[in-house]
Amino acid sequence: SPRTIDTYLNATKKFLQHFSGKHPNDIRTGDIERYQHYLAAERNVSNSYLNQVVNAVRYYYKDVVGDAQRVKFIERPRRERKLPNVLSEEEVTAILRAVDNLKHQCILMLIYSAGLRMGELIDLKRSDIIPERHQIVVRGGKGKKDRITVLSPKVLARLDRYWAAYRPKFYLFEGQRGGVYSATSVQLIFKRAKVKAGITAPASVHTLRHSF
Repeated sequence: SPRTIDTYLNATKKFLQHFSGKHPNDIRTGDIERYQHYLAAERNVSNSYLNQVVNAVRYYYKDVVGDAQRVKFIERPRRERKLPNVLSEEEVTAILRAVDNLKHQCILMLIYSAGLRMGELIDLKRSDIIPERHQIVVRGGKGKKDRITVLSPKVLARLDRYWAAYRPKFYLFEGQRGGVYSATSVQLIFKRAKVKAGITAPASVHTLRHSF
């Protein structure tokens, strides 16, 4: 994806700048391991960032230079495993009840009841909803993978009302002038509902997915 390309380019650039006195072909496996140690011990970067660096450097030498042996034994750090923040059922209910607009209700209810990511929600098309099976087809999700998720009967009933009132042309949720709905608008809907519901726990739109 474009985001991964940018991440790899940036990580590779910083890696090569660290060894500015060496030609990339002269950077050996031991140098790469010492760079990892430098990032972890001196820069105190996260395991997630360290994994990005390893992936980028491995890709550069294996797929660009064509020297897989140089990075064959470079190990990735173990990923940190932290439990995500979640909202209780009562808190989610309060947030959903704080939304008056039918379209906005459907947006938040779908994210929560189907465990959707923000990008997956705004990319949904009418044809991705399969009412007779109570399923939603999520196309090109994380890792560019398709998957099937659940469609709540309650949400389907709400969607029927939404379709009749708004009649979206292409995307399930569209902006005022058509086209894909704004992610910023979804965040604003959630933020306002959270304040109105009096929820003080730290939470974002993505917290709804974790709560699912």
